[in-house]
Amino acid sequence: FFFIVLSYVQIFRAMLRIPFEQGQHKAFSTFLPHLAMISLFVTTAAFAYLKPLSISFPSLGLVVAVLYSVVPPAVNPLIYSMRNLELK
Repeated sequence: FFFIVLSYVQIFRAMLRIPFEQGQHKAFSTFLPHLAMISLFVTTAAFAYLKPLSISFPSLGLVVAVLYSVVPPAVNPLIYSMRNLELK
């Protein structure tokens, strides 16, 4: 996990060094939706697997399973289509 976070920091730093404003805009418009999807997936996965054992509601497990397995793939096309000018 540390190396993944480190690689994203390196990508972000490299994008900041792009000299032209239009080039930075294109890089950020590609990187930020990807980062949003990864964040959504990691957050729901962390909540699913790192919840305290004292919380044992059966319905909470179902909600977490839906958040982890259904929400990221369902939101993925929406987030990546935000780059499309026709949908904006």
